[in-house]
Amino acid sequence: MEMMQQIKERGHPHTPPAMATDGKGAYREAMVEVWGRVPEYKVRGRPPTAKQPGENWRYLKIVKVREGSRVVAVYSEVIYGEEQAVYDELGAHTAYVERTNLTSRQMTGRLVRKTLSYSKRLELLEAACGWEDALYNFNRPCKSLSLEVEPGQATQKWHKRSPAMAAGLTDHIWDVKELLTTLVVPTRQFL
Repeated sequence: MEMMQQIKERGHPHTPPAMATDGKGAYREAMVEVWGRVPEYKVRGRPPTAKQPGENWRYLKIVKVREGSRVVAVYSEVIYGEEQAVYDELGAHTAYVERTNLTSRQMTGRLVRKTLSYSKRLELLEAACGWEDALYNFNRPCKSLSLEVEPGQATQKWHKRSPAMAAGLTDHIWDVKELLTTLVVPTRQFL
C-alpha cells in the first residue's frame, strides 16, 4: 500500500502506471485502495460503497508454479485491462525486472538472499545501492548496447557502450577514479 501511495505522489496522481508483478503480494488490492473510485449512485438499489478499478488500468500478474525449490511452470494473468493491449505494452514476462534484480544482487552483497552481509541502517543500504547504480551506468559496458563499427574504420567489430553513453550523458566509459572525482553540479530544476 505504501509503495502504491509513493507511486501516486511521484507522477501518477489519477491512474496507476502499467504494471507487471509476480503472483505474490496484494498489489491488486493496493491499486484499488489508492487509485480506485466509488461508482456513482444510479438511483436503484443500495448505494455503492466499495472502490472499483478504472477502465484504462493495465496490470499483468506473472505466476510461477513451484515444486519444491524448482519452477515447473510460468503463466501470466491479465488482472486489469484489455488482454491484447496489456500484452502489447508489458509483454508476457518479467525478465527485464528479474535481470535487473539479479545484477543488483551480484554487485551489492547487502542484497544477496540468505546472507550475513545485510545493512543494519537504511542510509548504508541506500549508499550501497547508489554506488552500484553509478558503477553499472557509467563504468560497465553492456553487450546489448554495443554499436557495430563500420568495416575498415577500426580494428574492433563492436563499439562498447555503457548505459550512460546510450542515454547521451557521457561519450566514454568511465573508470572508478573518474567516477569518484567528478563533481556533479545541480541544475536549476533541483535547487
